[in-house]
Order: sequence, then C-alpha cells, then structure tokens
Amino acid sequence: MNLKDIKKGLTDPTALLREVNKLYYTRGRHRSYYPEGTDIFSYEDWDNLIILDACRYDVFEKQISLSGTLEKRQSRGGMSSEFVRANFSNKVLYDTVYISANEWFAKLRDEINSEVHRFINLQADHLDLADMSVRPETVTQQALQVAENFPNKRLIVHYMQPHQPYIGPTGKEHFAVSPGLIETLRRSEEATDELLWRAYRENLELVLEHVEQLVDVLNGKTVITSDHGELLGERILPIPLKTYGHFDGIYVDELIDVPWFTCDFTERKSIKREEPDIEEVKQGGESVDDRLRQLGYKV
Repeated sequence: MNLKDIKKGLTDPTALLREVNKLYYTRGRHRSYYPEGTDIFSYEDWDNLIILDACRYDVFEKQISLSGTLEKRQSRGGMSSEFVRANFSNKVLYDTVYISANEWFAKLRDEINSEVHRFINLQADHLDLADMSVRPETVTQQALQVAENFPNKRLIVHYMQPHQPYIGPTGKEHFAVSPGLIETLRRSEEATDELLWRAYRENLELVLEHVEQLVDVLNGKTVITSDHGELLGERILPIPLKTYGHFDGIYVDELIDVPWFTCDFTERKSIKREEPDIEEVKQGGESVDDRLRQLGYKV
C-alpha cells in the first residue's frame, strides 16, 4: 500500500495488515506498552521536560542547534495515548505541572489513576481553528507564564509539532488540514513522499524556534524529548507494509527511537511537592474526544 493507494481511499486493507503487525510487536497483545522504553519519571532526572509530539530521533539530530548533550532513548509507546498510559499510570505527581497541546492526559487520567499538581489543557482554550492545532508560539507563551507562576515545580511542556497538521510553507501549499496523517495524504492530491518529508522537517524547524526561546528563559535542568516518532513511508515488519503515521502496538525504530537532549544549565530548581489548593476544572467528555478526533485519533 502506497501514497497512490491511500489517495484512492483504499485504507481498509492497510488497517487490517497493520493489526497483524501489532500482534507481532505486542506478543499477541500480551504487551500494553513497550517495556524496554524510558520511564520519564522513575529513572530520569530533570526539572523541565519539553515533549515534541511525534518527533523522530534521526530528524531531530540533524536540526537541533541548542547547546547541550543528545542521547537516543526509546519511548514506551508508539502513540501519545500509549505513552501517557505507560508513564503516568498510578502515579501521584504533586511536584509536577503539565502544560499540553495534546489532550490524552485529560482523556485518560481518571482511568489510569494519575494526578499532577496542575494540568493545563491548551487544546481546550488555545486551539487555532485554521490549523486545527495549538501553534508552537502559543505553547511557549503559556509555558513562560506557567513557569513564572510555579517556580518550585517540575514543568512538562508538550508541544504538538512536528505532528501534523503541517503548518510550514510546504504543508500549507500541498497538504490538506485533515484528521490524521493518512487522511491528510488521501485528501492531498499533490502529496509525495518527498513533500511529506519536507513538510515534516519544516514543522520540526518551526517548533524548535519557539523551544529555543523557552529554553533560554527556563530555570533548572531542561530536557527535550518526544512521546513517540513518526512513520513517513517506511516498510515495517513482519508484513512489509509501507506505513504512514504512528500507532500503538508497533515498536519499530522510527516510532520508538526518540531524542533525549539535555540542555546546558548552571543550577537546579528547588522542587516542592504539594497538593493543589483547588483542583482545576477537569476538561473531559465529548469536547476532548472531538478535538482528539480532529487530530486523527480513534477515541
């Protein structure tokens, strides 16, 4: 199955074969996440964790220009929901404020029994309707305010890019704004693998510009990573299916290899764990589901 087939709408055979591949990687669904991946809380040391959604290690390695140390890590999931389940389940994180342009934590936190000091849902209040996403400059602006308001908390900042929709010049010209990468490709008559790669790299370039602005201001030890990677036409095993996007239950290098970039820093934050005085309004229900569907997720 290739881009030409996707544009014709022949997606059902692709989905069926992909499910067979998932059975292979999950050992017949005996795995609910990739167990050899990095637990971002239990084994890692950071004050600020910046998550770039769907960011491949190999592309990040070529485009990062900040001062720091780059390592390759493996994610615990092939998509955001799997990443959230694998890292946040049954954890009470009252030392952490999570600000996100991705709503999977809002969707799952009651189910997975997880709490943070505060979760700030940018997709609920700052969604750009033209791009069907939260723009990176908005995430940076809001994160700077949150960092000022919570100076003694660990901070997670979750950007939506380089995940589609593609908001760079190539993406604007050649790719439709649609729910999910496969649907985007099907609706985009001019789409080719070459244009797709270019649009993806431009999305990463755009978000890194704003990440650099945030890193310059944040106090403490800041790490840049990703929840998962992205398949941009590679053939995966055991069925050599040419695949686009990201999925739970598929643990190939392009999906689970993620950057772990430690920015240069001089001093650490003084982190204080405390229960929130007033629980923020929990954004849930149909509105969250609708916005996740707009990004191509099945909820």
